Amino acid sequence: MDEARTRELCAHLVKRLLKERLDNGGFMPPNLMGIVPAPGAIDGASTEELWLAFRALVNVREPWPADADLLAAQDELLQGLITNAGVTSVDDTEPAPEDARMRLWRGDITTLAADAIVNAANDGMMGCWAPLHYCIDNAIHTFAGMQLRLECARVMAQQGHPEPTGQAKVTPAYNLPARHVVHTVGPIANGMVTDELRAQLASSYRSCLDAAAQADDASIALCCISTGVFGFPADEAAEIAVGTVCAWLAERDAHREPTLVVVFNVFSEADEARYRQLLGMA
Repeated sequence: MDEARTRELCAHLVKRLLKERLDNGGFMPPNLMGIVPAPGAIDGASTEELWLAFRALVNVREPWPADADLLAAQDELLQGLITNAGVTSVDDTEPAPEDARMRLWRGDITTLAADAIVNAANDGMMGCWAPLHYCIDNAIHTFAGMQLRLECARVMAQQGHPEPTGQAKVTPAYNLPARHVVHTVGPIANGMVTDELRAQLASSYRSCLDAAAQADDASIALCCISTGVFGFPADEAAEIAVGTVCAWLAERDAHREPTLVVVFNVFSEADEARYRQLLGMA
């Protein structure tokens, strides 16, 4: 998608989302007003300014149903941006030498075409509500589209309580190149690890693997659960992740049950080095 079309779609969507907020009685918090151009300035804004305004508006958008034409414009924009960024297939990730079902890839999980990708969610399960916060939860909800928050709201309303730590929920991935998003709430460690927190983190990984297998997915991309703002030490979290996956694969093999191709998705050089060591790639 070329820049002219990107800008046209962003401008249209910003206008529509601003009108929607007004029609629904939504106010403009100060942090949003510093990002979104005033209505009279939208046509003169740059493509980057309009994209950031669109992203900020959807970050704080309530899980309202959307008109078909609004979704069509959003879907064209998001799919075009993902295509422009370049989609990576699971076959293009690097296999571990001792078990090719475990693979490593450093990059943006929203551009990975695994059957399932894991979202490190909060217990509200409806994404990150902070405008332009670049956590994985915000990124996945932004590029999946407004449909994802609405579906998560439906799931949570049906459940009737916050999502417990260590479990997993599966939703469609909508505009992402993945088929499903597997949402899990990891433990909040704040740098202090206990046996209970270790068990909860392992449970998050097992629950994600089980959920993807039950959804008939053939591959899953695991993010580094709980190591961001939740404060689980990255070295130990990586050991738990790889150990849990190895045990899960071995158990499935022992019972002759279908397994998954598991991609450990990392974003930083430091995390890549950790997983290379643990997977025997160093």
